[in-house]
Parts: sequence; structure tokens; C-alpha cells
Amino acid sequence: MTPLVLALPWLAILLYARFVTRIPSELPASPVASAPDREQPSVSVIVPARNEAVNIVNCVSSLTRSTYPDFEIIVVDDRSDDATGELARSVPAGNARAIQVIDGAELPADWLGKPWACHQGARVATGDLLLFTDADTTHGPPLLARAVTALQEEEADLLTVVGRQLMESFWERLIQPHIFFLMLLRFPDFERAARGGNWRDAIANGQFMLFPRSAYEALGGHEVVKDEVAEDLAMAQTVKRTGRRLRIRSAEDDLSTRMYRSLAHLVEGWSKNIVTGGLQSFPPWVRPVIPTLSFVSGIVLWIVPPLVFIGTVAVVLLESEASGLGSRLAAQAVLVQSGTVVSLSVLTWCWFTAKMRGPAKYGLLYPLAAAVTGYIFLRSWIRGRDVEWKGRRYRLRPLSERP
Repeated sequence: MTPLVLALPWLAILLYARFVTRIPSELPASPVASAPDREQPSVSVIVPARNEAVNIVNCVSSLTRSTYPDFEIIVVDDRSDDATGELARSVPAGNARAIQVIDGAELPADWLGKPWACHQGARVATGDLLLFTDADTTHGPPLLARAVTALQEEEADLLTVVGRQLMESFWERLIQPHIFFLMLLRFPDFERAARGGNWRDAIANGQFMLFPRSAYEALGGHEVVKDEVAEDLAMAQTVKRTGRRLRIRSAEDDLSTRMYRSLAHLVEGWSKNIVTGGLQSFPPWVRPVIPTLSFVSGIVLWIVPPLVFIGTVAVVLLESEASGLGSRLAAQAVLVQSGTVVSLSVLTWCWFTAKMRGPAKYGLLYPLAAAVTGYIFLRSWIRGRDVEWKGRRYRLRPLSERP
């Protein structure tokens, strides 16, 4: 009984993840096109893209296969160093009314790249609804129609959709579950938070954000988040803070994203916003202690116990028969305790990795994943306001200037 009692924090985390966290409910299955008595607004799909040659054709091609009756696609080539723009122009329009690829203007000093690209796309869009989606996404044919149906049913000012995270390499399968587990610990129920009254609990998925044009313009568009590295979270908070309706739904079979393809990209990508974005969801008075508490908790929970377990196994194996009975019993007690904690941890990470549709066996390597995630967190924390992404360097405004 004693080992289980001492392992209660790890058991509590497992039970919390299993029974408290919630994935948003699915989008409506029947598309808007099946309801002829309902007005079908035109949609402008805006894709900000910088150095996305590896993704852009797949993304735009998937969008052109949408079954929604009236939509255009606008790709904003944000001054890419590769063939992003050329490749986007090579994609046939398919079911889209038109595909427009615009060359992004020079980045203003007080803007970050993605908000600036989105802003430019919105200025040339003609649709009644504006969908902002990332270049590394893949869209199923029914997705846009399903999302428009949900937006209309909910009378939302912003509908954001979460999908499946594709993890195809060793490092993706190892690291991504840890990053998203951290998010779930802070935001255990996205959908409930979106409907709640606390704007700090608001969050959105920048991979799919659908606005009525009127709501987007009333908010001030992307100009209100022009210097935000976690612009999706900041936009969601703005929606809630101004008394508008935010809704979050799921579409795991119709929306997928492969965010990063290598360890280097994982480190660079998550380093830019994991600390800054996370802190924006906490009140200013508690922000100074959050990084230290998070970093130390990660080490204590996921790295120390397996080290203790391995060390104790070595001690037990190396002890001679001459060792005192008390010493052997103490070592065995530590072994049982640490073994219980490691077992609970393995169960947690195997379950969550499988929940993200990754190979469950990667959960066995959770100490390595925790160490790399800790490094990413520490790197982001140390860099603070200095952010580098896709060849650009930014100096963010202090968190003290954010609400």
C-alpha cells in the first residue's frame, strides 16, 4: 500500500488525463450543402505561407477538393526563399472558384510574419466568411462545409477546429505527445472553456480559424494580434474579452497537420512560443513563478524517478551478501516505490501517445522525451522576448505590457 500512496501524484495525473480532459465534440456530419433552405455564404480560404515548398501543393490540392459550393483560395507567399509561390500557382483550381497567389509585401517593423500574411490575405478576400489555415494542413472534402454548418448553428464569431497531428518520424512521435499533454494540463476542456466566462482560458487552433467577415473586421482583424507570436491564442482571448462567441470543435478525420518533420524543426518551432504563449493564459501576478514551477515539475515527475529506479537496481545487484539487512530492505523499498512510479508513467505516456494515433511503444521512451521537451522549454524561457522563426528574428514586447 505504501508505494501506491507515495505514487499518488503520478496516479492522479493519469486519472486526470483519462477522465477529466476532453476532446472537443465533432463538427456536424451533414454538410451545409444538404440544407437548401439555409443561406450558403461565400468563403475565402487564406493560406499564409513562408518557405512551405514541402507542404503547399498538398495543402492547396486538398482545399480544391472541397465539396463546399462557393469558395476561393488565397495563398500569401510571405517572401519565401524557396519555390512556395511557384508551386502554389501550379495547382489547378478544382472545385474552388479561383486560386489567387499573392506576393507578400515587406514585413513592417511592428508586425510578425504570420499575422502580416493573414492581414494581406484578408484585404484581398471577397468571401462572406474568412478561413485562415496553415500551409502544413490537409483538408478532407467535407471539412469546409461541416465547419460552415457549425459556425451558423452556433452563431459564432470565431469557430476553430482541432484535427489530427501527423507524426511520421521518430522525434515527432516522441516529442509531440509531450507538448500536447502540457497543453491539455492547462486547457483540459477546450470546448467548455470556449463557452465559459474566463477569457484567459480561451484558446484557438491557428491551423483552422473561421470567422464571419463582419466579426473579423469588428475585432480589428489580425492587426489586433500583429505582434503576437501565439496569435491564435491572442485572437481567441480577444474574442472572449470583447464579449463575442468563440466555439471549438473537432474533425480528426477531416483535418490533419504535420507541424514539424525533424528534431531541429521541433526545437525551433516550439521554442518560439511554448513559454510566451503559455504565460499569456495566466494572470500577470502569477507569471513570474510559472516557468520555474513548470520546469522543475517536469524534471521531478518524469526524469528523476527513472534515474532513481535505474540507480537502485544497480545498487541492489551490486550489494554483497554481507550488506546489512536494513540496507537491503531500504534499497528494495526504494526500488518498489520508483518502479511503481515508472510503471504509472509508462502507462500514462503509452496511453496518450496511442490517443494521438502514434505508436504506443514510444511511451516507453518517455524519459528521453521529457528531457528533450525540458530542453525546448528551457531554450524558450532563456530566449524570452527574442524569437527566431523561418529566417526572421523578432523582439517581442514585454509580457508586462499584455493583459
